[in-house]
Amino acid sequence: MHFDPTSDYPLGTQRPDLVSTPNGVPLADVTLDAVRAGRLDTGEMRATPETLRMQAEVALTAGRRQLAANLKRAAELAAVPDALLLDVYTALRPGRATASELEQWAVRLEGYGATATATFVREAATAYAERGLLARA
Repeated sequence: MHFDPTSDYPLGTQRPDLVSTPNGVPLADVTLDAVRAGRLDTGEMRATPETLRMQAEVALTAGRRQLAANLKRAAELAAVPDALLLDVYTALRPGRATASELEQWAVRLEGYGATATATFVREAATAYAERGLLARA
C-alpha cells in the first residue's frame, strides 16, 4: 500500500483502495443503498485517522503547512469520544475553567493520544492566565 501524496490525490478518485470507514468498510461499499439497508450507520461516516494523515501529507506536499497541521490534529482527535471533545470545547470558552481544570483536560486528551491538542489546551491556559480569562477557583 504505497501512498504518493503528489499523485494519489484526490484519494477517493485516485486511490479509493486506501480509504475505508472506521470499521474497515471499503469506500466503494459506502453507498446510500448500504445506509438505507442498515449495513452502515452514522459511526461509519467518519474519516479515519489514516485517511486524515494521508490528507495531511497531500497538504504538506502542496505547501499548505497550516492545513496539514490541522489535519494531523484531526487525525489524533478521531479516537477521542465526541462527548469529551464537547466538554473540552466548553472548558476552553473564556471564564469556564481554571488552569488546573484545563491541565486535567489536557491529560485526558493525552490518554487518547491527542498530544498536539493537549499542547493546544495548555497553551490556551497560559494565554487565558495572561489575559485574565480563567475561571476563578
